[in-house]
Amino acid sequence: SGKTVLANFLTESSDITEYNPTQGVRILEFENPQVTSNNKGTECEIELWDCGGDPKFESCWPALMKDSHGVVIVFNADIPSHRKEIEMWYSCFVQQQFLQNTQCLLIAHHKPGSGSDKENPALAPPLNKLKLVHSNLEDGPEEIRMEFIKYLRSIINSVSESRDQEEMSIIT
Repeated sequence: SGKTVLANFLTESSDITEYNPTQGVRILEFENPQVTSNNKGTECEIELWDCGGDPKFESCWPALMKDSHGVVIVFNADIPSHRKEIEMWYSCFVQQQFLQNTQCLLIAHHKPGSGSDKENPALAPPLNKLKLVHSNLEDGPEEIRMEFIKYLRSIINSVSESRDQEEMSIIT
């Protein structure tokens, strides 16, 4: 579906544009000056775990999910079977981890040359309630980068608020 190429682009990690299946997981650590901790101006170090989509890695998924604060589900909008697969990913990585829908971003990725059909695909509930963005790195790549930054900001704010509440409960 292009998760690795998209992850490299979003984290400004490399210019690799070849589509090769990820074996297991790649962990990309990065900072973005536009994403700070609760408006305190402190840059956050972010880990993006690029998970291989092959079911043979399913035994690794619990380790990948542990302590995650958000999930980005990327699918190839041009392949109808991917719409069914993302239901399984959503169930495993979002619902079973008790994450909120606001902690999930759905990206309909369009590979180069596939055209850029930005029409929203028909998705089953509860996927149709998630924030859905389209990405095409040939046509308007900055649009997906800005959507990703907005998503990261919401995750950072959520984590920061949760931490503040936890600290207040200890104090009182």
